Amino acid sequence: SYSLEIHKLFPDIQVSGESCLMWVPLVENNEAHSPGADYFIRQHIHNLMCKDHKIDTVILGCTHYPLLIHKIRQYMPEGIQVVSQGEYVATALKDYLSRHSEINEKCTQRGICTFYTTEAEDKFSESAFVFLNENINVHKVSLE
Repeated sequence: SYSLEIHKLFPDIQVSGESCLMWVPLVENNEAHSPGADYFIRQHIHNLMCKDHKIDTVILGCTHYPLLIHKIRQYMPEGIQVVSQGEYVATALKDYLSRHSEINEKCTQRGICTFYTTEAEDKFSESAFVFLNENINVHKVSLE
């Protein structure tokens, strides 16, 4: 968990967490700009701030949450930094690959990306478009 890893590096930092169970369905159901999103985002930010009024940084601990970043910032109290792990993970991977050329050389630079899902292709494609902002090549598979 983020809390454990942060405490390994910075044992004196106070970490408060908030489970935002409705945020993923909001994104996956293309409701990120709905009044329901406003309600749940406002509610969870309020809950988090009530746990600790000294919060100065919020880490978005899910790949879905950056798609809600505008609303999160809208309801976040002024002066609180919002950090998404995606950029840091990408930077760390780029750094790792630059130090391990033997792995980087095995990676194709212009590959074709195909997605396989057990879900209906059109539903999966719609969800993927929310994340990637492009149409994808998707095939439905059965696990039976």
